[in-house]
Amino acid sequence: MYLEKRKTKKGVKYYLAHSFREGGKVQKIRVYLGSNLDKKILRQRQEKASELLKQQLNSFKIVRSPINYKLSKREKELIDHLRKKAKLKVIHLSEKDWELFTELFTYNTNAIEGSTITQEEVFDILKDGKWPFSKPKEDISEAYGVSEAIKFIRKTKISLSLQLMTTLHDIIFRNSKEFAGQFRHKGVEVGVRDGLGNIVHLGAPSSRVIGLLNELVKWYETNKKNYPPIVLAAVIHNQFEYIHPFEDGNGRVGRLLLNNILIKNKLPPVNISMDCRKEYYETLRVFQKTGDIRPTIELILKEYKHLEKKFHSSRKKKK
Repeated sequence: MYLEKRKTKKGVKYYLAHSFREGGKVQKIRVYLGSNLDKKILRQRQEKASELLKQQLNSFKIVRSPINYKLSKREKELIDHLRKKAKLKVIHLSEKDWELFTELFTYNTNAIEGSTITQEEVFDILKDGKWPFSKPKEDISEAYGVSEAIKFIRKTKISLSLQLMTTLHDIIFRNSKEFAGQFRHKGVEVGVRDGLGNIVHLGAPSSRVIGLLNELVKWYETNKKNYPPIVLAAVIHNQFEYIHPFEDGNGRVGRLLLNNILIKNKLPPVNISMDCRKEYYETLRVFQKTGDIRPTIELILKEYKHLEKKFHSSRKKKK
């Protein structure tokens, strides 16, 4: 950080500035300190401004260096157990398993974001094309959209790219949102609100979205062989949600990106259930505040166990 002085007709204006490289470009952020300040006041304002700049930098920091994350002994044992007992490989999923996963994921990922369609109604929509006409058309459209997006990630060979993000957003929302498939335009800022309407997270400034996403893709390409797939998927998902690149629909696209990375690394997809919504949001909050990815890893492992029980129950019924 450094002090900038700008001479004007009325004296000298002071700014505390910081320059950093992001998305291949040099970015600069400034905090205005005031004009014609004596040394004591200038020093006091510099100290306060320094804290503000640090907070802003930390708020949108992309993982550029190794995250120093290692699975605990308990987590390793759980993954090994899942691999042995649950056959934790995507090749072990039958088409019936994929059908069940699609129905479960479509219901839960939309319900987390406020969809009014019940789980039974989602099953009727996807299996029989039976619409609940009392429900909003947008909710019905987005049920179809999520289902199609799951088919897409099963086929695509791309692990992570900006085009993949916009394509998934377009598939889900092309019949419900006019900005489907488009990142936030300049000047469109977003915030995440809790159930009481309080803003709990501000998305990255629209001017920084593309740069941050490019950094995210670059991080994945650099580290895809350095970390277990579950860690990679968790980091990408949480960073994507942190950036919040779309005007709306970030949660659903983010959870699809998480599953796409798992699938591309030969692991089954995971369903973040509506029942774990509070826990899911808490993992995001912890990550945003501290950068700790462990709660997200633990939630994914927990949801894998739940999903395997669903598969097992479904297979048992068909015998």
